[in-house]
Amino acid sequence: MRTNYINVPLKKNEEKKRFEIEVDGSFAFIIYKEKPSQIALIHTETDAALAGKGAASAVVEKTLQYIEDHNKLLLPLCPYVFAYIKKHPEWKRIVDTHFKGYDKL
Repeated sequence: MRTNYINVPLKKNEEKKRFEIEVDGSFAFIIYKEKPSQIALIHTETDAALAGKGAASAVVEKTLQYIEDHNKLLLPLCPYVFAYIKKHPEWKRIVDTHFKGYDKL
């Protein structure tokens, strides 16, 4: 994660069903669905002002840490999150082993 995002807090916006970070009024976020023991990450997006600046990676990393800290299992349905975990295989530890693409991570 780029250093300029380290102190940016992650917000779990339950009303919009997304994890988000805000930088100067712009957002990077991940749409999620939650079950008692799992969180499925559906779609990652950044506002145009944050595109190409590492905000998407930052929100993914902060969200994965949230999932681990809350003892949930991850379903990485979002292609960006899936690719992030392939690049950072240490995060496979929180992926539900029953996830259909688990063996491709």
